[in-house]
Amino acid sequence: MFTKTPAVAPAAGSAATATVALASLPGDGPIAHAVGVSDDEFRAALSRLAAGVVLITAHDPDAGARGEDVGMTATAFLSVSLDPPLVMVSVRNDSRMDDLLAQQPLWAVSVLSDHQRHVAGRFAMKGRISDRLLFQDIPSERGEASGAPLIGGALATLECRTEQRVVAGDHTLVIGRVLATTTSEGDDGPLTYFRGKYRQLG
Repeated sequence: MFTKTPAVAPAAGSAATATVALASLPGDGPIAHAVGVSDDEFRAALSRLAAGVVLITAHDPDAGARGEDVGMTATAFLSVSLDPPLVMVSVRNDSRMDDLLAQQPLWAVSVLSDHQRHVAGRFAMKGRISDRLLFQDIPSERGEASGAPLIGGALATLECRTEQRVVAGDHTLVIGRVLATTTSEGDDGPLTYFRGKYRQLG
């Protein structure tokens, strides 16, 4: 069960703000890897940073007669600003979600609980089946502000409208204004991602 609340995002930390500012600086092109830092070393270092897990969803109105819902598991999601309420998610360039959000600005975030590991795993699969089939047996309702699916049982949901897109290497940082939120009244904990695995707190 969800309780509607005003569209307010948690205050952003200085690190989050700095990340966006640095990514927006003009430059002559991509910066090469530092000497001695391989892709595997970079991944290993960042895997030690525990992250919350969310499902990003959006509706593609041009896919068939009634359109199609699209989903993507993400751990690179954070608060950017309280006034106005802004959040940011990082999406891989040329992915289905990146292509869709380049065409239309509305999307939603479902903050997954520790009982929703199967949802995160399903939408993170490589070479996965169509999104239409992925959503079939997952309880959800359509957000009034975004038209995107809001996953049942999530700890919170946020409906967003894109305000800015910043290309950063092989990903795009999508900054969205929060239009509406819901929060769960249950006692479930958050689903987290640490050292390459989904985990529960405690």
